Amino acid sequence: MTYEIVLTDTAKAHYAGMDTRSRVMVKKGMRDHLAHEPMKLSRSRIKRLREMEHPEYRLRLDPYRVFYDVIGSTVVVLAIVPKDETAEWLNAYGVTLS
Repeated sequence: MTYEIVLTDTAKAHYAGMDTRSRVMVKKGMRDHLAHEPMKLSRSRIKRLREMEHPEYRLRLDPYRVFYDVIGSTVVVLAIVPKDETAEWLNAYGVTLS
């Protein structure tokens, strides 16, 4: 099964703000890891965020973190954040379980 990858306006803005080399790396990483098995957890790449309702998953593409949810056959990319800004982003935009 192939998943459709959709970027939110926020993710599009983050993507547009990157240099060309970073954009190519992030695009390839999302295509490689999110198009076919976005929920397959791994020690080094994909992590399900504990105690988080939204976003559900994080993809590590050094030096960036891609936060996303999976809804049916669609991967909704919420943000593409530099590693050093992830805690700040999650505190501001993440939704914890009640």
